[in-house]
Order: sequence, then C-alpha cells, then structure tokens
Amino acid sequence: MGEKEKQRLAYFLIWIIIPLSMAILLARAADWMAIKGHWLATMAAENRLRREKIMPLRGEILDRSGRKLATNKIVYCQPEKGGHCRFLDQTQALKLKAAGQLVEERWWRSYPFQAAAAHVTGYLTEIGRGEKLLCPGFKSKDYDNFRGRAGLEAAADCRLRGRAGWRLLEVGPQGKVLRELGRQDPRPGHDLRTTIDGWWQAFVANAMAGRKGAVIMMKPKTGALLALYSSPSFDPNKFALERDDRAIKNWLNDWQNTPLLDRAISGAYHPGSVFKLVTAAAGLETGKVTATTTVEDTGVLRVGKWEYSNWYWTEYGRREGQVNLVKALKRSNDIYFYKLGEWLGVDNLIGWAKKFGVGRKTGIDLPGEAAGFLPSPEWKQKTKGESWFLGNTYHLAIGQGDLTTTPLQIAQETAVIANGGYLCRPYLQAGRRQQCRRLPIQEKNIDLVKQGMVAACSPHGTAFPFFDFRPQVAGKTGTAEVGDGSGASHAWFTVFAPADEPQIVVTVFIERGGSGAYQAAPIAHKILEAYFHGDNF
Repeated sequence: MGEKEKQRLAYFLIWIIIPLSMAILLARAADWMAIKGHWLATMAAENRLRREKIMPLRGEILDRSGRKLATNKIVYCQPEKGGHCRFLDQTQALKLKAAGQLVEERWWRSYPFQAAAAHVTGYLTEIGRGEKLLCPGFKSKDYDNFRGRAGLEAAADCRLRGRAGWRLLEVGPQGKVLRELGRQDPRPGHDLRTTIDGWWQAFVANAMAGRKGAVIMMKPKTGALLALYSSPSFDPNKFALERDDRAIKNWLNDWQNTPLLDRAISGAYHPGSVFKLVTAAAGLETGKVTATTTVEDTGVLRVGKWEYSNWYWTEYGRREGQVNLVKALKRSNDIYFYKLGEWLGVDNLIGWAKKFGVGRKTGIDLPGEAAGFLPSPEWKQKTKGESWFLGNTYHLAIGQGDLTTTPLQIAQETAVIANGGYLCRPYLQAGRRQQCRRLPIQEKNIDLVKQGMVAACSPHGTAFPFFDFRPQVAGKTGTAEVGDGSGASHAWFTVFAPADEPQIVVTVFIERGGSGAYQAAPIAHKILEAYFHGDNF
C-alpha cells in the first residue's frame, strides 16, 4: 500500500469511522436513558441500600465465683424502619424465618440479682443525642447504642463494651428489609470479674429488707469487698430488657426513699460513736492518754451555759465512775471522749481524722462516691462567720456536729484497727493492684483500741447481741443524732471478726434507725452467724 493510500485510510478512520462509532454509542446511551430511565427510577424508588450497625455483645459482670451479676439475654428481632426492632417470641421468629423473612438475634442486658446488686452493677441507657463517649482506641463508628450510667456498668464501660459491626441491607419502599447483602461481625466486650460474692450480696439484701441504709462486707487486709448493698434499691432490669418508664419515673421522684442513691458510698451521715475509734487512736499516739489514764464520768460536762451529757446519764440518769480508754470504748462513754477531744485540741483531732481518710473519698472503683465532710475552725469562720468553740471540739470527738462520713469510710476506718494499722483502698474489680499504706500507729495502741472493741461485744458492753457470740468479735456501736430537730438518730454498728485473726469487716448503717445496739448490731449478728456457722461455704 502506497503512501497516498495510507493517508486516505487514516482520513477515513478519523473522519468517518470514529465519529460514526461515537454517534452509535451516544445513540445507545440516549436509548438507555430514554427507554430504561423510567424503569431505573422505579427501581430506585422501590429499593434502596441501607448500612446499619450491629451491636456488639457486651462483656458480662461476674462475681468472685463466676456468678453472673450482669449478663446478656438473646432476643429475636424483626428489623424495622429506622433501625428499630420488633421483638418476637421463638414461635413467631421460626414462622417468619420459614416464610423467608429476615429475623435477627440481638442481645439485651439482664441483671439476674435484680435489686440485690443494683448499685454494684448499675444499669444501661441509650446514648443521648449529642452525647460523646471517650474510650481509648475507639472511633465513632465502633460504639454501640448504649452506655453505663451507674455502678460498674459506668466505671468499666470501655472495658465492657465491644466494637460495633455493620450490615448492608436491601430495603423496600416501606422500609421492609428484603435481604442482607453483606456484613462485618461485631467484636464482643471483655468480661469483668469482681470481688463481690453474689451469695452474700443477696443475703445482706434480705437482712436489710424494709430498712433504709447500707451494709458493707470487706476483707480488712486488702480492701476487697464481698458485699456492698444500699437499701432501698431498684431493679436495673427496668432500664433494660423489662423497660418500665413508669417505675423509673417513680424512682426519680421518690425523694423520701431515694432508691437510686447508693447510700453505701454516696450517702454522707453523722457517724456518732463509731468515730470514737479515730479519737482513741489519736489520743494514744499523741500521748494525751495511756492505758491507765482515767476520767470521772460526772454525767454532764458544763462549759459556761452549755451542757454536754453522757448518753447513760441522759437515758437512765446514771454515771459510770472512773473510766479508762478500754472502758470508754466498751461503754461508749461520751464524757471520756469529750475530755480526750479537749486534751487533743482540734488541730490534732482533725489531723488524725485525715490520716484515717475522713473528709476525702476512699478511691473505690465506682462512680459517685461522696467525700463526707470534716469541719475545721477555718471552715466555720469562712462559711458561718463564727469562731470555733470547745463545744465544737466535744462534738467532733464523739462523731457529731458538722462531721459526716459514708458507711464505706467507717468500714475502711474499722479495717485499720483490724489489720494492724493499714489504710486500704476499698475495691471490687478483681485483679486491681491493692493499695494499702501504713499509718503511724504503734501496735500497742492498736491493740488497746482493739481491747475496747472486744469489751464492747462482751458482757456489760454496748453491743449486747454479741455477748455470747463465737468466735470473739471486736465492734463499736453508734447512735448518731440527725440534728434536724426531729429527735431521730442514725443507727451504726461496725465490727471485725475473729478479733484475734480478722477475716471480715462488717459495717451496718440504718438511716434514722435509732439505737445502733438495738437496730444495726442484730443485722451484723445475723451476717456473722451465717459467715462462721452457716453452710454457704
């Protein structure tokens, strides 16, 4: 082929064949758009793709033996528009599956111990609009629709939650799911084992039935909690699988009983005579008193126009005679501790209270802990515009006045005497590093305080329910005036056992319960009777 023929062929391809081919392609596209366009539009209107999250299985909360405090119950669900779920029973689910309809299995949170462990576990609610979660290593697409609101569900939320998956669905015009086109499975969360013993948690809940208050069972040498109960309680299932908005509203509006308040760690109350353990230790360590120092119980101390009486005088018109430290703890003698507070001075007393952790949080691994309140001359002058008087020191020395503590703080204080002088941080997430620090208390002084606590649980002491109890226990009663003009008192009893080789601390608090010896001590007796003589182990 010559050069001219090649040129003609090139011109033919460029100016005729290629334009013609383009014209044919454009014509086909126009035909597709014109002829098929209506069909495509119809398909787009009737069918669309939707990407949805798949909730990851949340980690379980387990007691020390593996009992489930919080678990996941699988439910059958037919997906609906907007990601909502129509719950089905098993029969309905099988029928729909047989008919070729999409039925899913989803988890829903369940709390087998119900109200008995509610303040320990906490509960779940849906994440609010605009609410942000901050879990290390998580992206926004990883989160599911729920978050923990209290208890361990909140404290360990990032550990318990897994990472969300997704699925691609073909959906009809009314939102009906036609089929699943693809998915990425979610990753489950990690289980959380606790120090809590479910058996004891249920036992103390039953022992406190009908009462308002708290019970703590704690290992004195470590701070590990076997039971942490607040009464009245609530059923966390009403926030989850058995959602009951009316019950939730009633709990939120019940200002008299406040069942959502965890009284064990968040309630701050006047401790009364259970605080005398701190005053006694302070007096011995500063040398203000010794084992042989005595105070004469005159029934009433008078400072100017003010009178400060002993409970035994107030109730029975009787005096105790000469009282040393052991007898003062045995009989909970206010006159002795008034004078001890005076000899210590307010600065020494406050300083030792701080060493025992009074006025600050224990550091328990739960949210919502209260610090209580430790008053001081500086605080009184700043807030009330008043000077600190000797009477204020008297009140502080016996756990009254403006002083408040949580039941957990009293259990921690008791453990210091039980374990030989170590302040241990209470905890209930197993595997956490124990944190105990030695307080500057001599062994001989701890032993003397312990003798007074043993005497309180022996004949002629204040803790009469324990006079014949074996093994020997060491405890302290407390009856704290509420101070609101009602004449009501909080009932306290804190104890460790056995006295010589302590295994357990039990602290019982009953809000407006009256006498610690008559109301709180019998509950502690019931618990320790089961602990040492029951068949639960």
